[in-house]
Amino acid sequence: MTATITSRRTELAAFLRSRRGRITPADVGMPAGPRRRTPGLRREEVAQLAGVGITWYTWLEQGRPINVSVQVLEAIARTLRLDQAEREHLFRLADVPAPHPRDAHDRLEPQVQAVLDGLADLPAAVINSRYDVLAWNAAYAAMWPSISAVSNRRNLLWAGFAIPACCSTFVNRDRELPQMVATFRASYARHLGEPAWTELVERLSAASPEFAEMWAAHDVGTPTTRVKVFRHAAVGEVSLSVVNFAVVATPETRMAVYTPVEVESRERVDWLIAHPDAPAVDHTHAPVH
Repeated sequence: MTATITSRRTELAAFLRSRRGRITPADVGMPAGPRRRTPGLRREEVAQLAGVGITWYTWLEQGRPINVSVQVLEAIARTLRLDQAEREHLFRLADVPAPHPRDAHDRLEPQVQAVLDGLADLPAAVINSRYDVLAWNAAYAAMWPSISAVSNRRNLLWAGFAIPACCSTFVNRDRELPQMVATFRASYARHLGEPAWTELVERLSAASPEFAEMWAAHDVGTPTTRVKVFRHAAVGEVSLSVVNFAVVATPETRMAVYTPVEVESRERVDWLIAHPDAPAVDHTHAPVH
């Protein structure tokens, strides 16, 4: 093993012993028994409760280089009553990607909306790594009313590819859409086989040959701070600098804040905030199914 892996295994062994030591037999409905010197659970008791072999668990606590599966780590995490932070720490030390709860990417703390609302003169929204828009402020709704409207497809990729190009808000569409797909592709690798991700790719590929071609290129990227140019039917073009901030309490989620880059764009955003019902496009199309 490399020095890094050895250090991680040593840390894993110490972490497991510390978590085991804080749980008493009574906590898990087991008799304490006489002449017990171990303050918490014994190794064999953890192995029994988790449904794994005692020899295997002993080796794990000794930091030996053994393979560990997601299912076994989940069983150990439940047995040791680990909270979310401890569970993620366990998986990290075992060098195994930690699966998130099914809705972990959609749960936001109430304070997040207060932060969004506090950015009253700047469009801002919380977006997960699947490009679902989870929350937004009034300025964002004024700038992009179709996204903030009640919809089961409140997704920026869908808005970018599945609507006609004439209705797209992007002016620099040829540059921005490939970047979005590349960023989505990098996140997709962490969610292979998950229905919500697979279904989105299938729907987008069916609705947009352009998306299908970009997806087939296998380009990857990350969110960056850059200037985007948007078009709104009521005010014309608006240039916005986009800065992303991680929302650490919700996995793979970021707050995107849009700042006008010059006076004219600032005035146009202010006008839209004052006229939130102004339509973003001057015509409509039949919805894409």
